[in-house]
Amino acid sequence: MDKKAKPAAALAVCAMLLSSCGSAGSGGETTASPAESGITVSGITENTQAAETDPAGSETEAPAGDARAQELLAKDHTVPAGTTLDTGSMNALELSVYMGNGIDLGNTHEAYGHGSTPWDSDPLVFERLWGQPNTTKEMFEGMKAAGFDTVRIPVAWTNAMNYESGDYTINPAFMERITQVVDYAVESDMFVVLNDHWDGSWWGMFGSADEETRQKAMDMYVSMWTQIGENFKDYPHNLIFESANEELGDRLNDKDVAKDSGSLSKAECYTTTNLINQTFVDTIRGQGSRNSDRFLLIAGYNTDIEHTVNSAYKMPEDTAEGKLFVSVHYYTPADYCLTGSVSHWGNKRQYEEMNSLLAKMKKFTDEGYGVIIGEYGVLTDGSSEPREDSDLWFDNFLNNCDLYDYVPVLWDCNALYSKTACKIQNEDVAEMFLSRSHANEGEDYEQVKKNAEEKMAAALKESENRGVDADVPMPDENTAVAWLMYQSGDWGISYSVGDVYDPTACTEGIKAENPVVTGAGEYTVSLDFTQAGKPKGTQFCALGLANGEKLFPGCVMDIKSVKVNDKDVELTAKPYTTSDDGICTRVNFFNQWVPAAPADGRTADGSTDGISAQVLELSDKVTIQTISVTFELITK
Repeated sequence: MDKKAKPAAALAVCAMLLSSCGSAGSGGETTASPAESGITVSGITENTQAAETDPAGSETEAPAGDARAQELLAKDHTVPAGTTLDTGSMNALELSVYMGNGIDLGNTHEAYGHGSTPWDSDPLVFERLWGQPNTTKEMFEGMKAAGFDTVRIPVAWTNAMNYESGDYTINPAFMERITQVVDYAVESDMFVVLNDHWDGSWWGMFGSADEETRQKAMDMYVSMWTQIGENFKDYPHNLIFESANEELGDRLNDKDVAKDSGSLSKAECYTTTNLINQTFVDTIRGQGSRNSDRFLLIAGYNTDIEHTVNSAYKMPEDTAEGKLFVSVHYYTPADYCLTGSVSHWGNKRQYEEMNSLLAKMKKFTDEGYGVIIGEYGVLTDGSSEPREDSDLWFDNFLNNCDLYDYVPVLWDCNALYSKTACKIQNEDVAEMFLSRSHANEGEDYEQVKKNAEEKMAAALKESENRGVDADVPMPDENTAVAWLMYQSGDWGISYSVGDVYDPTACTEGIKAENPVVTGAGEYTVSLDFTQAGKPKGTQFCALGLANGEKLFPGCVMDIKSVKVNDKDVELTAKPYTTSDDGICTRVNFFNQWVPAAPADGRTADGSTDGISAQVLELSDKVTIQTISVTFELITK
């Protein structure tokens, strides 16, 4: 996550909910062979060890820096300050317990200014670009005192590179500054995760239509980690390198830097992701010293749980045994955690969703890999006060992490944790995180797990009646309910987006008309935003019928009329009936994530000529107060 990526992250997560049949799915993908990627890993020898020079031909020794940098590097970094913990002898599962709770140093060293700010500028300038204060040692001391045992330091390394000219050398002053910041954390007795983070999305070069550009991307990646690794190779094992952020996956096709990107299929994105991660491991391992068995964090596909547990995603081979972690992020549901358009969280379905998703990562711990959830949270847009119901969300999330030995790392950008006061300002939030620190867990970790499991069961039980409104039907599997899924163009207003009907997953104040559907006939669904805000434009809108495929197989929802602000709206194309999951029936009104309508779309006249997933034309400037749809259910 980063300042610019927040809307994109919300878009990526929501897109999975909004997309309809005919779009590429994550299941059943076959990966292309490495040779088909068209990328060779120059800078790595045949036995996968790092070469002595980088792909650009320059020497890759760590930059000398000034006397301060040399003083830091000369220290004995065998163990964190003030401890005798032998992290080097542990495996990733064992280390997970000691890593406790974590926090991100968000929007600071990954703040991006390449292009507008010269690459050889004072490094302190870069870290203030997105409104954050310059990093101090007191920040890390405050994090440790607040109960955080781990800090993740996102970095945009190309800020300090003149890479467009083919020179991948990291500015020595920038490397020195990052070294100083890592030392602040190490000396504060914290575990440290260091990565390359978004970085202006140069990663889209891997998806370029031009083979030379794709090769340059790999050359720069190898050079970058050769320099970083060499600089920190003597540091203790509580410094962990992370291969990427959220960019390994679909975002290899990003067009921010490579305008001709987008050439990779889903299978090729998986293949390239696996190749990059393997290259990362081989590069670091070939540097010797403590890098020969340093703990490494491997970015999951999109850092998304569902995509990462897909069999197409492969963990790298490693010469060091038991030293790999896998990284995913957790902001589910996105409309609550990221955009804030959903006002509440905590009903039974939402608890079950969280528990089910997080349990899937047990696939990796069962195979001996550690799991670090490198970002999670309920974002507050800068407020130090937590969102309503976030205490329920945090508590259940952290109980899951205790149960499965995952390492949770809170995404925060000077909000819940104040970088100026060097503490968590809200007392309740402060107590929650302090109680979760490694120091307070004691040594009976089986009891910790048992307690977490019991708390999760109790929370699930208590959630059964939470959010239930007698005026809004919550169907069982034998009941069909029609409703309008809606997401405003500014992401600020939403109502029950996705194939699972949940009238509590909405912006507070929305009034909905959601009829129970008993059979063939005419029905009207509507949304009234008058008391909820003023949504401008439409990001997504669809008519849903919960359990429609089960109760009325092969049915068609024939649209009779659409009204916006009590005025009839003409459809711009022919709508069709479809289903994503074989349970919920849907008609898309505006779904930009479905570029081509599916061949099996159902219509009243039986013809699919002219059907589209975008049949409503609503300007971004239109302020919607009400929207209603009348349809006829035609059953077989």
